[in-house]
Amino acid sequence: MKPEEIRKLEAYFKRTLNQSMIVKARPRKDESAEVYLGDEFLGVVFRDEEDGELSYNFSMAILDVDI
Repeated sequence: MKPEEIRKLEAYFKRTLNQSMIVKARPRKDESAEVYLGDEFLGVVFRDEEDGELSYNFSMAILDVDI
C-alpha cells in the first residue's frame, strides 16, 4: 500500500476504534498492511480492488486463550 493509503487507514482506525491504533506497511507485500494496538499486533488489512471499486478488509484472529 502507498504511504497515503496507510495514513488514511490509520486515521480511520483511530477515529472509529481506538486512538492507539497504528497501521504499518508490510515488507515485500504491496496489497496489505499490519494493524497494531500500541505495540500489540492485531491483524492485517487487505486492499481489494475489483471491477473498479476499492475496499479494505480487516482480518483479525482471536485465540481461544485470549477470550
